[in-house]
Amino acid sequence: QVQLVESGGGSVQSGGSLRLSCAASVYTYTFSRYRMAWFRQAPGKEREGVAAIDSDGSTSYADSVKGRFTVSQDNAKKTLYLQMNSLKPEDTAMYYCAADSVVSLSLRVGHYNYWGQGTQVTVSS
Repeated sequence: QVQLVESGGGSVQSGGSLRLSCAASVYTYTFSRYRMAWFRQAPGKEREGVAAIDSDGSTSYADSVKGRFTVSQDNAKKTLYLQMNSLKPEDTAMYYCAADSVVSLSLRVGHYNYWGQGTQVTVSS
């Protein structure tokens, strides 16, 4: 069973930055082959895809975060990252890490097999 543990969330003012991490409890070889992504869910809203990364390093982003967020991964550390800059109040949400998509660079919830418990990000104006 794959376990994903997110960290790095917190409270920040508008315009600030945060870096989220997602540590995976899998073999390094397995992690390097995973298609992974970050999702977020605000209160009363559906979970939405934020950024995805494929095993070849290619990435995709939701339009709302393009140019502000960067997804990356360190295979040796088996960790996925999300660098978030120029944060806005509308970025406030619980952020989730997801792994093992059946579709490359997907931002759809249903395509991922494993999920973390989430880390809260709150951006104040």
